[in-house]
Amino acid sequence: MILDVDLIDVDEAILEAFAAAGSDGLTVAEVVAACHRFDARVVERRLGVLRDYQAISKVVDRPNEQHFRAAFAPYIMLLFLHRLAERGGQSELHQLLTLERLNISHHDAVEGDGGASVSRLTKVFRLLANELTSLVHRGAAEALRENAQLLWGNRSLIVQAEEVHAVVLGRWPSLGQQCAALRISLAAYGDAIEAAAGRLIEQAGTTRALGFLPAGTTRALGFLPAETWVSFARRSDVQALAAVLDSFVFDAPAPWLSPQALAEAVESARPAGGTRFRPPRPDDRQDLAEQDLMPVDDTAELRIAAERLLGDRGSVSVAELLDEAGDWPTGRRLVAEMIAIHHHPDLSFELRWGDGLRIDPGSFPSWVSDGWFGRLAKVSQ
Repeated sequence: MILDVDLIDVDEAILEAFAAAGSDGLTVAEVVAACHRFDARVVERRLGVLRDYQAISKVVDRPNEQHFRAAFAPYIMLLFLHRLAERGGQSELHQLLTLERLNISHHDAVEGDGGASVSRLTKVFRLLANELTSLVHRGAAEALRENAQLLWGNRSLIVQAEEVHAVVLGRWPSLGQQCAALRISLAAYGDAIEAAAGRLIEQAGTTRALGFLPAGTTRALGFLPAETWVSFARRSDVQALAAVLDSFVFDAPAPWLSPQALAEAVESARPAGGTRFRPPRPDDRQDLAEQDLMPVDDTAELRIAAERLLGDRGSVSVAELLDEAGDWPTGRRLVAEMIAIHHHPDLSFELRWGDGLRIDPGSFPSWVSDGWFGRLAKVSQ
């Protein structure tokens, strides 16, 4: 994977760009721009190598995804990237924190050593927090469960990093700004752990697969490695083991029934009636009969309306009447009145339609069919 020592600087620059980008990831073009001090072709080639070793993967596993994210493990030990990708890099990270603490505590350490140590740890925890956050918000619960070793028991990593932070800040107060960046990355990692634990516990639902560790922290049984439970069982006394089930409430066992008894119960059971009855309806037949006895005569009203529309005219065009109305509600009422008058058998008025069409976008209405409303011609006896 590493054929030249100078390529380590390129890989570190690539991972540093992903650490500063956050959980949204970067595209290939953005990575090349961030690593502009190196040859673009070298950066693209190193990106391909890191992708082949699963050090860099797509933010969302889909064909057209352009954004990538980096795992935290490659930054810890680039020369053993494949091993770190398989095991998670936890032991190496603990060793790194121990070595950083020893290096900055040495009497020969200078301010530059402290700043470099804080900078390295800041990048490590940024990458780790970004990876966990991406798994929580975009990954499947199964992928998050498979990476549970990154979640449980890693509070000790934060404690070790805080010890390094305290030593650096105590010896070199001028590095306060870099120490603040380390505190931010540690807080982001802690928040990512809480978010991941919350999603896993929520995924467990209300099942009884919950256990309680001696420290009182709730964890799902299926989310802890088997070694943790073996160690707890071997090192705990009888009281600690019995206290695990103190808060559990178990349902009483159901009575045992033979198959013959169940068959007899099913055969003797009466099926529930499925007939649905219609709700009662109000009896409005009497009201309808009374309405039938009350004749409605609108002849006089319609004759008055017809005389109002015509005036002294024998006939008038529909377009002219609509122009006089001035608005659509009034025009609609006039059209309804003319149709009612036309169909009334006792009135001598008619509404005739032609094939013409008046179109004027600036007027109301914008188009009107060719029609006339007028009196019927009297037929001589």
